[in-house]
Amino acid sequence: MVDAVRLTRLLRTLDESLESLERRKAASEVERREEVWLLAVKYLFVTTIESCIDIAQHICSTERLGVPDDNGDAMHRLGRAGIIEPATASAMVSAVGFRNVLVHEYVAVDDAIVVRQLGDHHDLADFTRQVSIWLRRQT
Repeated sequence: MVDAVRLTRLLRTLDESLESLERRKAASEVERREEVWLLAVKYLFVTTIESCIDIAQHICSTERLGVPDDNGDAMHRLGRAGIIEPATASAMVSAVGFRNVLVHEYVAVDDAIVVRQLGDHHDLADFTRQVSIWLRRQT
């Protein structure tokens, strides 16, 4: 059975991270030219997606969805179980890949892509909303 307290805490952290991303999205051109602005955006993406991964792994474990092969597979398992929509699961697999690029620099990070992602990160909000709905049904 899912640990509702832990999951609620993770979802709260995720909401706070999404709010921080929205504040960075609303930054002025002057703020955006500061080196620390882009670094903050990258860090926020990493920690926000990490929260999603923690949530997915926790649900896979407690709901006996099987042991995911990797973090992307954890998202697919949530989709197959009906916890999140399949389209959201696919988008979250891409988000996990984006996080991997930011953290491990498998390829050079294109700052324009980071800024574009900041402009449209509804997949993270969709994940949060769908997991929250599922959690309310469980408790």
